Amino acid sequence: MIELAYASGLRVSELVAVPLADVNLNAGFVRVTGKGNKTRLVPLGQAAQARISRYLAEDRPGFVKDPAQRALFLTERGGPMTRQGFWKALRGYARRAGVRLPSGEVSPHKLRHSFATHLVERGADLRAVQAMLGHADISTTQIYTHVGQARMIEQARKHPRAR
Repeated sequence: MIELAYASGLRVSELVAVPLADVNLNAGFVRVTGKGNKTRLVPLGQAAQARISRYLAEDRPGFVKDPAQRALFLTERGGPMTRQGFWKALRGYARRAGVRLPSGEVSPHKLRHSFATHLVERGADLRAVQAMLGHADISTTQIYTHVGQARMIEQARKHPRAR
């Protein structure tokens, strides 16, 4: 779930609601139903495809109690993962890994924010990022350009002639 969250920028509510049938590993995308019941296709990178494939082969079968269960991500009890359950698991993994953020606790939204920020910092088209995030308005996505500019200023201050 963490790999998919970071690799796709899904909202936590979208992540826990992904049906098994909406993941297409052969074509490399996941179909997401977001806010306003709008559907979008989000591409999956190779790392996310490989991890989901491994989860489907090795982990998920051990959680299935009802063969008709449609959810991609299941709890140990065999039901769909909840937003709160994912948040708790993410915090636990972050603590065990020693991850500490200057801006506070690790959260599902910070994975989404990191996804978008890293795309923008590496030159991704803002309209493409908007589409992947499911933002209705480009102004919501433009927040990530300011993060990129702040980082650029921070890096420029490290230049030997910046003093």
